[in-house]
Amino acid sequence: GKLRKFDYIVSNPPFKLDFSDDVDELKKKINQDRFFAGVPNVPKKAKNKMAIYSMFLQHIMFSLSERGKAAVVVPTGFITAQSGIDKKIRQQLVEHKMLAGVVSMPSNIFATTGTNVSIVFFDKANDGKVILIDASNLGTTVKEGKAQKTLLSEKEEQKIINSFINKEAVENFSVAVDYEEIKAKNYSLSAGQYFEVKIEYVDITAEEFHTKIEDFENCLESLFVDSKKLEREISQNLKKLRYE
Repeated sequence: GKLRKFDYIVSNPPFKLDFSDDVDELKKKINQDRFFAGVPNVPKKAKNKMAIYSMFLQHIMFSLSERGKAAVVVPTGFITAQSGIDKKIRQQLVEHKMLAGVVSMPSNIFATTGTNVSIVFFDKANDGKVILIDASNLGTTVKEGKAQKTLLSEKEEQKIINSFINKEAVENFSVAVDYEEIKAKNYSLSAGQYFEVKIEYVDITAEEFHTKIEDFENCLESLFVDSKKLEREISQNLKKLRYE
């Protein structure tokens, strides 16, 4: 009468799907532990846009053995959502120390969808550092039929793999953080929010400073003139509109 537990799970679940007929069953008390973060709302007009990936995430977490590991493809919005089911799932991953890392992939990594995706890696034995990788700037865009697709080279794939396995911090690419740092960032799993912000100072003379300020002022004046011209054109065009 119990669900099977697995040491390894790999999943690319549907992001949106009509599960409206099963909502009442999923919300029953017997399923509360499994779907601890809740069941997504059923959209009133487009039931097929129900955010069902969150159910798959919870089911996978519940189905891992004590030493279980998993890799799950999710919409990238999941890793930074500030409220709701998504955030509750991230909190659970952090509070129970079962997160290995996250890789944010380039756009159009799948030719069939324009949704940006990330891969979340679970590891119920990881009580150390969590590796966060921003691979969104990697890859080469190619045509696949009428759609565009981003392909990673072997070198780029190896860069992701090496950084992940070694939990290696690479400037503007990857960062290794502990669970407390993730809590401090409101449970965000986006690598970019942990990158060090560097400010470079350049020594300039007083004369160079005043020249730069003059250039900025002249540029602003030109932009203000263009803005006024645009305002007049928009106003004149609005007056010409007629209801027919």
